[in-house]
Amino acid sequence: MRYSTFLSLCAAVALPLLTPLAATANSQQAKTLAEIEAKGLQAVGSERLESMIAFNASASNVEFTRNWLAEQPKASGGEQWKCLSEALYFEARGETVKGQFAVAEVILNRVKSARFPGSLCSVINQGTGKKYQCQFTYTCDGYAEVIAEPRAYTQVGKIARAVLDGKVPTLTDGATYYHTTAVKPRWSSVFTRTAQIGVHLFYRDGVRTASN
Repeated sequence: MRYSTFLSLCAAVALPLLTPLAATANSQQAKTLAEIEAKGLQAVGSERLESMIAFNASASNVEFTRNWLAEQPKASGGEQWKCLSEALYFEARGETVKGQFAVAEVILNRVKSARFPGSLCSVINQGTGKKYQCQFTYTCDGYAEVIAEPRAYTQVGKIARAVLDGKVPTLTDGATYYHTTAVKPRWSSVFTRTAQIGVHLFYRDGVRTASN
């Protein structure tokens, strides 16, 4: 079984700065930039996530059990669904059902954050091609991605489908990083821990304070 122990920080993407428009820019460009600045980067991140997920505030009837998953129809979807399913398979198939949902949430939170790429596939493949410098180890460890456990893949596919259909309540309080309890990376003492689910500890950006 091969799945990574934590999301690394070494391939973080630098956020492009919004610069003022030159005096010669037309009024439409100025209006567009003003709107972006007014919304803020978090709002922009929210919009790009909403373009992929059918949010449904009333559809929070998910049960984090294998029995619930077994009752769901076989899942399918497009490129984003496939990327998320594969990430859950290689990263978290040994976790509990709730833990797998939590890992999926971290990926979604990264899409929502302006610090990361703007799609599920881009977030998952960030740093791919640079051995051990990627965000998800399975994408750059030199091994072929082979689905050897079809039942596990079917399960995580249903989880990815539920997430993309907006049926899942939040679990990690905005986490964008995680690691297993078997390790203690240096950044874990700086970021704010938001949850522990199964063998994973979850964190979000921001210096830990006495109230965290």
